[in-house]
Amino acid sequence: MRGIAESPAVDGDGAHPAPSDLDFDFATAEHTPAAERTPGEEFAAAVSAAGGRAGQPTGERTGERGDLVVPYGVHLPAAFPLFASRPRYPVRHLLKTAPVAGGPAPYVHEPPRGELSESGTSYAATPEAAFAPRIERARLTDLTVSVPLPEGILGEPALLAPYVDYRVLVRLSVAENEALLHGTGDGAITGLLRLPGTRDRKTGLGLEEAATEAAAEVEETGGSCDGIVAHPAVYWEMVRTGMLGRLAVAGITVSRTRMIPKDTLLMGDFRAAFTLLLPGTSSITLRRGAGPDGADLVEASSRVGLAVHLPQHLMTLSWGGRHG
Repeated sequence: MRGIAESPAVDGDGAHPAPSDLDFDFATAEHTPAAERTPGEEFAAAVSAAGGRAGQPTGERTGERGDLVVPYGVHLPAAFPLFASRPRYPVRHLLKTAPVAGGPAPYVHEPPRGELSESGTSYAATPEAAFAPRIERARLTDLTVSVPLPEGILGEPALLAPYVDYRVLVRLSVAENEALLHGTGDGAITGLLRLPGTRDRKTGLGLEEAATEAAAEVEETGGSCDGIVAHPAVYWEMVRTGMLGRLAVAGITVSRTRMIPKDTLLMGDFRAAFTLLLPGTSSITLRRGAGPDGADLVEASSRVGLAVHLPQHLMTLSWGGRHG
């Protein structure tokens, strides 16, 4: 399956080129090898191949309604095409990732012994000198969204493929942001906003002064503040004041999402503290007659887990003044 870049594509002039994926031609895609298709193209091809026939080559029928399940060996939220052409980063982009065969997946968890204290000027006086590593195991869980299909679209593969790629996958990415920040209902992922062992700070300072002070405090545990999660209203306030550019110079990536409150920033050394575990188990399913008034649904699902190595490297920040 054709890969989609994790980071926005940038040409030699520093511009973000328009995505060629918008120029979709199903007649060409239908004859493209499966490894080179987008998820939407693969799903549309499977629906087309299954039309009226008892079997089809890329999916399988299950259940009494004759649902069509198309499996994928990629992480579907990362396959949203527009991530490759514009700098809007999901929460996932701040984390390192690792493939896993299945779960529960072992990892090293390294909390501090006792209360954190301010770092001294020798290694022995640093908080990390007293970290207490142990092996934990991360459960895996399925992130799933269901989206109604417009009537008649199953007979229009040139419409169905981009509908899946551009409208269904982006919803799955929103669900992933929610899961990473607030947790999953089955408890497999504890949301980063309520993770035990993280730090919480409230201040009356304005946005930029509060964030720079908090970034320095993040680094008291030995990490490097490399990421911030902010509400879009706060992100665009950072743009207006030039703060976003100054953060970029300092090596801080800002992820913006509606899944975080406007009065909160999530800051930390995300890459050292967390690993998103990806078993490469995903699917897109046609649920026949499962929607309102008997309409068809498309259901996208992708399996993930989260390894929490250093929760003390993460901080939530609430500040005074303008929020955006």
